[in-house]
Amino acid sequence: MAFCIVRNDITKMETDAIVNTANPKVRVGDGIDRAVYEAAGEEELLKLREKVGEVSPGNSFITDGLKLKAKYIIHTVGTSWKGGNEGEEDILRSCYKSVFQIARDNELTSISIPLLASGSYGYPKGIALRIALSEIEEFLRDYDIEIYLVVFDDKSYLLSSELYGDIDSYINDNYVEEKTSSEYHKYPGRRDEDHLMASSVSASHSTGKLLSFLPGSKKGSALGSKVKESTVYFEEEAEDEYPYADDEIGILPGESLDRMMLATDGIKQRSLSDVVNNLDKSFMEMVYYFADLKGFTDAQVQSKSNLDRRAYSKLKCGTTKNPSKATALAMTIGLELSLDEAKDLLGRAGYAFSPCNKTDLIVQFFLERKAYDILEINVALFEHGEEPLGSFPKDMV
Repeated sequence: MAFCIVRNDITKMETDAIVNTANPKVRVGDGIDRAVYEAAGEEELLKLREKVGEVSPGNSFITDGLKLKAKYIIHTVGTSWKGGNEGEEDILRSCYKSVFQIARDNELTSISIPLLASGSYGYPKGIALRIALSEIEEFLRDYDIEIYLVVFDDKSYLLSSELYGDIDSYINDNYVEEKTSSEYHKYPGRRDEDHLMASSVSASHSTGKLLSFLPGSKKGSALGSKVKESTVYFEEEAEDEYPYADDEIGILPGESLDRMMLATDGIKQRSLSDVVNNLDKSFMEMVYYFADLKGFTDAQVQSKSNLDRRAYSKLKCGTTKNPSKATALAMTIGLELSLDEAKDLLGRAGYAFSPCNKTDLIVQFFLERKAYDILEINVALFEHGEEPLGSFPKDMV
């Protein structure tokens, strides 16, 4: 399974099926319905619709996709928002359930669905999104399918802020802007000409990939990214000047003691025996360790991490030795780790949380609040222009 929220025109999605918000009567409605008919071929699609007849709210039916990239169209009939006290939520939930039942009956592997009832039907977007996420999550517990929630406008739904407080304030308080070259010119033991490489270091920060340097080594290494021709050199005698720099923690030479203590604080909170006994474990060995500790099965970890079976299987079998950072972050959520445990797991794959990366900060925000619903986290990431966590074929969008 996998869930992803994307901004796109739903008629351009290349999934097995797209979902259309249909008119209950045999006629073309407004909004998405009109767009789907025009893209699929209005005359031909209307003929298929006539065979179905009128459809009551909460029910769905399937037709051929005709000229669309999707093979099928699942049409569902919603209801207008009347204040929330006239059974609107039950009807909207029935729309999702009937759509998913059709997907199951036709053995579909991927579907694209709009945020139902949030357009011409007038549902408040926050309420519509809560209903969508809860129904999607329930369906994905039992059925392996890729679901793309497709939105078209530029409005933020602000669901994450409604549920968990002000994420924007958290980001503003913790986000570190790009370093200036003058900051990197102050390192002791650094050759004068090395200031020419400062822009490369700054660029790596803008992507949220922390650079860290092993004590005494001449070549810098990147956490989570490759550094091309951006090597920063240090004199050999600088070896003892950074006794606490650590590749997993991601401390930069010249950073303050306070910054260093902040990065290592979580590690100190764990028991010494726990840290020592797990020093040599690989990323997946630590995944199994945490799963056993928390009583999660493989299937639960995969599902709660928003990973499809293929991606998780490759990690289990060793085909993929280490995951991407997005997958590693997803698994910190799926395993319901504390921030301390998450730092440990990320380090096994060569990554670290970065104050220069908004995705990292948003994940930290949720980990600190012990909020582990990855669908809601992906909505928060989407709201802030970041890529979602998990695994899914991106050529669908």
